[in-house]
Amino acid sequence: MYIYNEQDQKIIEQRVAQFQGQTDRYLAGKLTNEEFLPLRLQNGLYIQRLAPMLRIAVPYGLLSSAQVRKLAHITRVYDKGYCHITTRQNIQLNWPQLEDVPKILGELAEVQMHAVQTSGNCIRNTTSDQFAGVSQDELEDPRPWCEIIRQWSTFHPEFAFLPRKFKIAVCGTEGDRAAIQVHDIGIQIVKNSADEIGFQVLAGGGLGRTPVIGSVIREFLPQKDLLTYLDAILRVYNRHGNRDNKYKARIKILVRAWTAEVFAQEVEDEWEYTKDTLGRLTQEEIDRVKGFFTQPPYESLDNKISDEELAILAENNIAFGKWLQRNTRSHKIPGYTSVTLSLKPTGVAPGDVTDSQLEVIADLADAYSFGEIRATHNQNLVLADVKKSDLFKLWEKAKVSGFATPNIGTLTDMICCPGGDFCSLANAKSIPIAEAIQRKFDDIDYIYDLGDLSLNISGCMNACGHHHVGNIGILGVDKKGAEFYQIQLGGNAGSDTSLGGVLGPSFGESEVPEVVEKILTIYIEQRKGDELFLDTYRRIGVTPFKESVYPKDKKISNMHKDQGLKHA
Repeated sequence: MYIYNEQDQKIIEQRVAQFQGQTDRYLAGKLTNEEFLPLRLQNGLYIQRLAPMLRIAVPYGLLSSAQVRKLAHITRVYDKGYCHITTRQNIQLNWPQLEDVPKILGELAEVQMHAVQTSGNCIRNTTSDQFAGVSQDELEDPRPWCEIIRQWSTFHPEFAFLPRKFKIAVCGTEGDRAAIQVHDIGIQIVKNSADEIGFQVLAGGGLGRTPVIGSVIREFLPQKDLLTYLDAILRVYNRHGNRDNKYKARIKILVRAWTAEVFAQEVEDEWEYTKDTLGRLTQEEIDRVKGFFTQPPYESLDNKISDEELAILAENNIAFGKWLQRNTRSHKIPGYTSVTLSLKPTGVAPGDVTDSQLEVIADLADAYSFGEIRATHNQNLVLADVKKSDLFKLWEKAKVSGFATPNIGTLTDMICCPGGDFCSLANAKSIPIAEAIQRKFDDIDYIYDLGDLSLNISGCMNACGHHHVGNIGILGVDKKGAEFYQIQLGGNAGSDTSLGGVLGPSFGESEVPEVVEKILTIYIEQRKGDELFLDTYRRIGVTPFKESVYPKDKKISNMHKDQGLKHA
């Protein structure tokens, strides 16, 4: 992983000292709320429903064991003993005291972490595939490119005050695990007819109030032109994005209004001014950054023997076999595998992890995975480089500590934003809905029979829970001060991205688990063989689900529809 140099460390330490002074002046009454607002946002600090919330940057989800131990210490000393993994692979603290935030930032700086640009109208954390660098289906490791983008975008003076927040994702596999089609800019690593590796560039994707799938604006971009081309995109957006209405300020609105073709031409025209500037990457710089992502010292292992031994262990221990099936993934190096530590046990808010669990995870990373941990879009954690011969020992330790739930990729491995329990923007609570669904569907064999199925929950239209791209999406809406939930079906965040369609009028909190059960019953009745939920939905359409959920003798008036969709 990338290691700070002396200049990097000095910049972050100076930023901490600067924010300490700003916070002191605010607490002393020398700065107004309005004056302090942009200063705290630039340092990842929000004011939420019950307390401040601090969002900590985790570039492309990569953490060292030392950083995880520091997070454990911070959550214990400055918070309530836990933190939250976000869908942008970042870490959130939900209960820090305002006067302690500069101290927290100071402690983070000790392990080369910060909260810079995790909020505000700037370029946010660049995200990627949690299996980057170890995946068998990878064309090239995307992490060096994420790091190059991070260094370019952090403190970029021209893009510090964009019309709206801006998100970039990079994917190195054909099967997209970085959701690049719903980002402001999506970058797909590709190979052209001359066998050269470069990038396909998408722009104008995003979720939120107006979900849009991004459009390809350049089929092939040479590697050395990455930053100058991104400069061109951001300049066009910065100049023409809507600054008068925040609901129309994202780049997706501009691209849709102009059409992708017009936007692409504007970018090409702007690129004529940027492509041959000092921002053009040199091979020396590319190699320098790639040097931080070299292959760890893997052992030469007999994959066949490892698999035979695992098969015996799985046969003799059903629980281990289920975990092996769901929570491990093939690795490019024989004898190794990648392990996902589930943060989705029933009764725990999805994505929450305690201080003691963090310390155990750091120990496991040191013992079994070269001291590295990855945060995922699905709010779990990954140990990417585990020897197959160590899996049983790792499973036993993970099980004791509460993150060996064998549910990765299933219904109960749901994405869920903090919702109304914490967020001041939320229309409804998300966490109680997640728990109710987990308790309703607690039969693991039933869950396995359903196959891969994504369920995403958002407490409002900002879509932090990515409900638009869940096979089943749940959105909290406000109906005359009461909390209701709208159901969407057919979303997907993979390479064949699709946006879910609204099923119909919304439901009360107590109704949601029963509605989900009815939806799943139709799926089971209509599926062909081992067909996945998304495939069944795409084949039969929404009507059978709608007829099951809404009784035929219940007429749905336009007024009822309007109430249910009022805040969509």
